[in-house]
Amino acid sequence: MHKSFVRLVSVGTLVVFCAAACTTVNPYTRETQTSKAVKGAGIGAAAGAVAGLLTKGDKLENALIGAGVGALAGGGVGYYMDVQEAKLRQRLDGTGVSVTRVGDNITLNMPSNITFALNSADLNSQFFSALEGVGVVLKEYNKTVIEVAGHTDSSGSDQYNQQLSQRRAQAVASYLASQGVKNERLITVGAGEAHPVAANDTEQGRAANRRVELTIVPVTKG
Repeated sequence: MHKSFVRLVSVGTLVVFCAAACTTVNPYTRETQTSKAVKGAGIGAAAGAVAGLLTKGDKLENALIGAGVGALAGGGVGYYMDVQEAKLRQRLDGTGVSVTRVGDNITLNMPSNITFALNSADLNSQFFSALEGVGVVLKEYNKTVIEVAGHTDSSGSDQYNQQLSQRRAQAVASYLASQGVKNERLITVGAGEAHPVAANDTEQGRAANRRVELTIVPVTKG
């Protein structure tokens, strides 16, 4: 049997196994469903829908400690994030912001066409209500830190894209802080053009890459 066919069969078997074995109980309907971690990972891998958490190592650890909020433990983490995810989806329905769950992290993808004017870091006034809704949920579920990452397409110089992405991330973080989200919980990252979620050779792809992502990470014990 051809090696590539064997590899494909193996991958297919693994996907089927995970779909069958990695299940959880929906806390609202009490129905069995595919695990959010598996479902979210599949969406991200297949569609390139989200880059997700960029902050790693000591910087993330220091932010989790410095947030100054109580930590979540054990099975309570998943439920806490489940309820928060549901409230975010409700608040953001129809706004153009997508909500992606990967494991215990939640990422909100905010396309630049609804958040900023072209080549600007000034927030569109019509987007304030959506951010206010996010702020309400983040204040209620405060046992998290939030990475605010700005992303651009590949048009323009690396330096310009880096600076624009940083200013856009800071604009979103500053607005959330003005709504009562503690600065200690906010991490800003200017990612420039380094983490595309689509090809930059079409306008549709470039539009997808121009975005701000909020990745919400639970503060956990241990």
